[in-house]
Amino acid sequence: MRQSLALVLLLFAVPAVAQIYKYTDANGNTAFSNQPPDGTKAQAVDLPPLNRVGTTAPPPMPPSPSQNSGQAQSASASYQTLQLTDLPNDEALRANNGSFLVGVMIQPRLQPGHQLQLLVDGRPYGSPTNVPRVQVTELDRGEHSLSVQVLQGTQVIQQSQTINLTVQRVHVGRP
Repeated sequence: MRQSLALVLLLFAVPAVAQIYKYTDANGNTAFSNQPPDGTKAQAVDLPPLNRVGTTAPPPMPPSPSQNSGQAQSASASYQTLQLTDLPNDEALRANNGSFLVGVMIQPRLQPGHQLQLLVDGRPYGSPTNVPRVQVTELDRGEHSLSVQVLQGTQVIQQSQTINLTVQRVHVGRP
């Protein structure tokens, strides 16, 4: 009984090795198969060793609020994703009155006590908010840089990459 069990375990531990055969079919096409066809001359194909990719452990999860047991959240907490969205790539943004919405993608969710601050041309724009959509109004035409910061009070916790974009507006001339 033990020998049978050991044999079964050994069979599962040894990786399966399949042989591939190359032959010419009835229409003159080169074909490959894992079994040599009956009545046809086939050659065994030598295959290189399989590639293997090692796995890595995922990064540790941040502690949940229950694990913090009422302690204040760390000011050095970081977000895995913090970026602006809903902006054009490699083209100008047409906003005839200079108004448009900017989205913020943030993962994990914004922590309690943290707020988002939009920066336009390196300066804070509007008031800090906890909503991941910001309305920009009456922005002048031309080139601008935008980014977003995560704030805890007045302290900057993290800042997104800066996005440069050109705002196109209708020019209304005066007679």
